[in-house]
Amino acid sequence: MSDHQNGLQEDPQWLELKLPHLLFTDTVQGLHATIQSEWDSLRRSACQTAAGRALWKHVIHDPFADLLAGETCLKSFHEKIKNDRLKNARETSGVILAVRTLWFDSKIEAALSSFNGEGQVVLLGAGMDARAYRLSCLKESDVFEVDFPEVLEVKTTLLKAATETIDGHLHPIITAKSLNRVAADIRNNDWLEKLQKSGFVPEKNTVWVLEGILYYLSHSHAMQVLSIIADKCALARTVLLADFMNKPSTTLSNSIFHFYSDWPDHLLPSLGFSHVKLSQLGDPDAHFGLMNDPLNLFNKLRSLPRSVQTHPDDGTPCCRLYLVEASGLPSQSNQ
Repeated sequence: MSDHQNGLQEDPQWLELKLPHLLFTDTVQGLHATIQSEWDSLRRSACQTAAGRALWKHVIHDPFADLLAGETCLKSFHEKIKNDRLKNARETSGVILAVRTLWFDSKIEAALSSFNGEGQVVLLGAGMDARAYRLSCLKESDVFEVDFPEVLEVKTTLLKAATETIDGHLHPIITAKSLNRVAADIRNNDWLEKLQKSGFVPEKNTVWVLEGILYYLSHSHAMQVLSIIADKCALARTVLLADFMNKPSTTLSNSIFHFYSDWPDHLLPSLGFSHVKLSQLGDPDAHFGLMNDPLNLFNKLRSLPRSVQTHPDDGTPCCRLYLVEASGLPSQSNQ
């Protein structure tokens, strides 16, 4: 199988990990040491996501991903990719993250374009996301990043470190109309109030981005968050972009995941969304030229009914990730 078939390119990044000098400054090293020693798995997942985006830079443009990921996460992720290449694996570490990132990027752009004017983008569990600095489609949108206060504080300090480097091209420049960071735990009942105090207007068209966050929540917390967003369909055009795991994905041994939905395309309409589109990895809008091998895991799963939870060939769990776009309008939700 060629590198092109499993999403790889002949890029030196795959062969040798080159870390930027900024990672070795005292400030940056101190911040990432704190992350590794004090943060739990949920908070650290923000840096792991950034590492994946950094190492798949041949398809994802995120100039701050290395800085936000840190040396430890970058080295660990790179080692997994090297091992996959040595084994000529059909699925290379990070390909799910790469496709997921590109899917969210494309859907955010399409949703904002459909608004025909200003909109809001809310990233719940924003982590080390840098879309406000890299997506030009946000130029007329107010962006709100919601996450734990310590995550947002470290992220802000890391980006500030980039402004102090002599390497001018790394200076963070916000491409969004505005960026507002909201320190809140979405498992609590006060996050929406804090969001509104930060300038969020419920009556404005909004894209809600829940990337890599729902399955870390308990069932009750996830349903509460989804219900709050669904309620906004009565006030303004509302677009939800989220990824869902199915049950087998959350019941593996040592799993740190909790919430699942085998049928999010049934769940979301029951909450008030009028239109739902579900994609699986490898579908035409969730492919991006990175899943060309017909025998890779994702394409094999797509050939099975979604109700099948154990693969008939080898008895392994059918672990699926669903990429879901849901929307609603005031006129529809009030009918």
